[in-house]
Amino acid sequence: MSSGGGAKRKKGGHEEHEEHVNHERWLVSYADMLTLLFVLFVVLFSMSSVDQKKFAKLAAGLSAGFGAQSVTFQGQTSNLDGSGSSTQVVAIDPGANPGDGSSGTQNMTKTQKQAVDRAVQAQSRAKASKDAQAATKEAEDLKKIERKISDALQQAKLLDQVRFTIDQRGLVVTVLTNDVVFDGNRADLRPAGAQILNAIAPTLAKLPNDIEVDGNTNQLKAKTTYYPSGWELSAARASTVVRYFTDNGLVKDRMSAVGFSDTHPLIAASDPKSITMNRRVDVVVRTMLPADVAALLPVAAGGDSKLHIGQTTAAAGDTGTATTGTATTGAGPTDTSSATPHN
Repeated sequence: MSSGGGAKRKKGGHEEHEEHVNHERWLVSYADMLTLLFVLFVVLFSMSSVDQKKFAKLAAGLSAGFGAQSVTFQGQTSNLDGSGSSTQVVAIDPGANPGDGSSGTQNMTKTQKQAVDRAVQAQSRAKASKDAQAATKEAEDLKKIERKISDALQQAKLLDQVRFTIDQRGLVVTVLTNDVVFDGNRADLRPAGAQILNAIAPTLAKLPNDIEVDGNTNQLKAKTTYYPSGWELSAARASTVVRYFTDNGLVKDRMSAVGFSDTHPLIAASDPKSITMNRRVDVVVRTMLPADVAALLPVAAGGDSKLHIGQTTAAAGDTGTATTGTATTGAGPTDTSSATPHN
């Protein structure tokens, strides 16, 4: 007979035990996280290892694809190494072989280097020849302008009142400001001076060039009665000429007036004729050439780069020359060196 307090048994004769709680399941998630971190660092490490030659070839290919010259990279390291600031930028050499770190002519033979030098020199000579041709043509065009102005002055019987020069600025028309043009120490244009400007203005009005008017006084230290100094007197005379031109058909946007006082003498102060020759107004037809080409104008102009009396169209036909004027450093038609000194 069995007792009522006997132990309970499961069916099949096995004992039934209580189920235990597993407290170590977090290790599975932790292990997964470590695995992912490991994979991440492996990927980062593989990305930081750059083949320099392959990278240079890739960069050269991309550069050529976008139309740039080949570029050689030297001393370039990955930013992931912590040395991103140490990247060395090398000057571009169009003849460089991408990826080998050599310059364009480093591996050339002597014959090849000489061929490259000849090509560079030929290009320089071609540019110099083109510039010289442009300067020569400009000098010829300026000479044509001189002839047109001279024709008008000759018709008005005033050709001897003006001198011409071609320099790097362009064509310089020098009006000697003797008492026929301006009274002493004054900037009021006299009737005879207006006649000279009337002969010059029609030709200037048809030109696209800028026109600069420079006022100059002589070196005499005589007091400028109506102006504080020669600066104001020379600027006033230049402004008077500019105003007269704009009133007679010239576009004011192309005009400028400059006063130089006695700082730009035409001839040396030791020459007695300088008293009349340096007292002048220069009307400059500005060249439209670039400055480096304009610097060749005095050479291209030949004898016309020196002060000379204007050459008329008829005179040019008689002499058979188109570029050479008659040089002169003599005084103007009215030599007042012995008269009362004034600016």
